[in-house]
Amino acid sequence: MEPEALEICPYNPHHRVPLSRFQYHLASCRRKNPKKAKKMASCKYNACHVVPIKKLEEHEAACVNRSAVEEENSLQPLKVSLPSSEQNGNALQTFAPQELVCESDTREPEREAHPPSLTTPQKTVRPGE
Repeated sequence: MEPEALEICPYNPHHRVPLSRFQYHLASCRRKNPKKAKKMASCKYNACHVVPIKKLEEHEAACVNRSAVEEENSLQPLKVSLPSSEQNGNALQTFAPQELVCESDTREPEREAHPPSLTTPQKTVRPGE
């Protein structure tokens, strides 16, 4: 069994983390280092690539996870064709919600329409009164 590759934490270079735990570690370390986290940003091609904000544009231009296909598709709108419901013989019906009343519900309808407010003053009962 080969040892798993270790990644270096961008928030603390002394942290060496197995690749399988890296995302969890990044989230944890980000919370523990809020000052450093404000100066860092995640790559849009791979969230595990966390770099200083000043170097983000440079990183994304050379990111190994960036693909030519993704670039081409981002320039053109996505075209989707959906099957027509009339072709399948299933006409779409409009859903109209109805009020459901449970037989065991004994509350008064007026109460449901006007639930008690949290700001309504109520009598406080103290022990011994």
